[in-house]
Amino acid sequence: MFVQLRKITVSEGHADKVIERFSKPGIIEEQEGFVGINIMQKKQRRGEEEVIVMITWESEAHWKQWEKSDAHIAGHKANRGKPKPDYMLKMEVSIYEVKAVKKAAEKTEISE
Repeated sequence: MFVQLRKITVSEGHADKVIERFSKPGIIEEQEGFVGINIMQKKQRRGEEEVIVMITWESEAHWKQWEKSDAHIAGHKANRGKPKPDYMLKMEVSIYEVKAVKKAAEKTEISE
């Protein structure tokens, strides 16, 4: 598996806008090799807010296929030249190859 993480820092009170944007249905769900998106918000009391968007692919090749796809490129072209929202303070993007996965142990039912 292959994972892209986007760490998005926004001004206080705006995390919901980022969460909503990445939660909407989109063309990415139809892409070959797409596994899923997890959207997480850092728990904190005040100040800047942080949202992590974890996009999982079956392989790096599937991710590269998406990055080079007409649909993905068209989406970026549509936003070219538009200013980023003023609440968006910073975005860091990292990519990872998954080396191991641990799952919960299967539970056995107790019959009475």
